[in-house]
Amino acid sequence: MQVISFVFGLIAIFFMFLGFVPLLGWTNWLNIPFALVGLILGAIGISTAKKGRGLGIAAIILCAIAILFGALKLKACGGFF
Repeated sequence: MQVISFVFGLIAIFFMFLGFVPLLGWTNWLNIPFALVGLILGAIGISTAKKGRGLGIAAIILCAIAILFGALKLKACGGFF
């Protein structure tokens, strides 16, 4: 679970940076739900792991950063009404 959420976090960070490219801001609409799923999977992975929670914590941080900056980009550029 933690590995999957970490991969989701890496993909979400990539698409977050891609969303800052002009004319590709629409990727944030796909990235935020994708990162939200990664965040939930990371939380589940941490709660079920008995030891070795570092990858899950890293995944939660990556997904939270992708959600935060994606939402800020949408807010600043008129993506939210």
